Amino acid sequence: MQREFQFYIVPTPIGNMSDITLRAIEVLKEVDIIACEDTRTTQNILNHYNIHTKTISYHKYNEKSMVTDILSKLEAGKKIALVSDAGTPMICDPGSVLLKELKDNHIKVTSLPGACAVSTFLSQIPRDNEEFTFVGFFPKTKKLATNLILDYKKINLIFYESPNRILDTLDFIKSIRGNITVAIGRELSKLYEEVLVDDIESILKHFEEGIKGEIVCMLYSSTEKETSDVTDKINKLKNKGFKSKEISTILSALYDYNKNEIYKLSLN
Repeated sequence: MQREFQFYIVPTPIGNMSDITLRAIEVLKEVDIIACEDTRTTQNILNHYNIHTKTISYHKYNEKSMVTDILSKLEAGKKIALVSDAGTPMICDPGSVLLKELKDNHIKVTSLPGACAVSTFLSQIPRDNEEFTFVGFFPKTKKLATNLILDYKKINLIFYESPNRILDTLDFIKSIRGNITVAIGRELSKLYEEVLVDDIESILKHFEEGIKGEIVCMLYSSTEKETSDVTDKINKLKNKGFKSKEISTILSALYDYNKNEIYKLSLN
C-alpha cells in the first residue's frame, strides 16, 4: 500500500523561461524543499517566479548519500519536489536511485507534465511513423558508437550530444552509414533555435564555422533505397570477380561505408 507522502517530479524550462506550467509554479511554491541538480541554476527560475522555497543539492555525485536524508524528511511530513537543471527530471538526469527507494518504501510519486527536449524536437520534424529509440547521450567510445549505429539502423535513433562533439559525431556516423538524412535541433525554445533536416554532408557544411547550444539529433532509419543501393554496388563488384574482403575495402574507401558492415553484407 502506498503511503501518502508528497513527492513531486517537476519539469522546468529547457530554455525559454516562460515554458513552465502554472501547476509546476504552484507545486514549487507549496513544497517545503526543492531537490536540485544545481541549486544556482534552479535559483534563477525561482527568482523569476518569486518562489522562496528552500533548495537542497541532489546530483549524480551525491544521489546515493542523499537518499536517506530525503526519506527522513518525507517521513517527517515534508513535501519535496525534484527538479533537474532543465526539462523533465529522469530524462538523462539523476533521480533513478531515489525513485527506486521511494518505490521500495511504497511512497507515491506525482510526476507533472512539462518541457522535454526530446518531445519538443520530435514534434517539429517530419517522420514516416511514430517509432523511435532514444538512447540518451551518444557514446564516447568508437566501439559502443559503432554498435549503436548498426543495432538501431532500422529505426529512427535519437540522442543528445554536446556542441563540441556533434560535428565529429556526424562525420563518424557518415563513415558507418554513408551520407544519410539526419535531423538536428539546437537551442530549442531559445532565441536562436534552429532545426534542420538534411543529409550529413549538408549539415556539416552548414555548421562548418562551428555550432553552439544544446543538441538533439535523430538518425533516420535506413530506407529500402539505402539498403538496395549498397546491395547493388556489392553485386556489381561480385559480378566483376571481386572477393568479399576486396569489396569491403573498395566500398569503404569510395563511399565511407563501414568496412565490417559491407563485409557482412557481401557474405550474404
